[in-house]
Amino acid sequence: MKKNFLVEIIISAALIIILLFFINPLGLLIPMQMHPFMVPFLILIFVVFSALLWGEAPGDERESLHKFIASRFAYFAGVLALIIGIVSQSFKSEIDPFLIIAICVMLLAKILGLIYGHFKH
Repeated sequence: MKKNFLVEIIISAALIIILLFFINPLGLLIPMQMHPFMVPFLILIFVVFSALLWGEAPGDERESLHKFIASRFAYFAGVLALIIGIVSQSFKSEIDPFLIIAICVMLLAKILGLIYGHFKH
C-alpha cells in the first residue's frame, strides 16, 4: 500500500511537470520547438498513470473511502478548471471547443460510471 501510494504520487508529479513544460508562456523552461519531442514522454507517463489508476485495488473500507474522496476532489477540480476556462474565454468571445468537449466527456464518463456501478454492484 505505502509503495503504491508513493509511486502514484511520483507519477502524478511527473505528469504535472511535463504538462507545465507545455504551458511555458515565456519560453524559459523549454523552447517551443521541443514540444513535439515531449509528446512521447507525455503519452508514456500518462500510460503508466492510467495503469496505476486501473490497477489499484483498495484493501479495506477505509482505503476505499480515501480513494473515493480523492477521486471526487479530482473530478470537481477538473470540472471547475474547465468551467473557469470557458467563462474566461467567453469574455474574449474565443471559446476553445476543446474545453467544452472535455467537460462533456467528463460528465458523460461520470454518467456512464454511475450507470455501470448501479448495474454491476
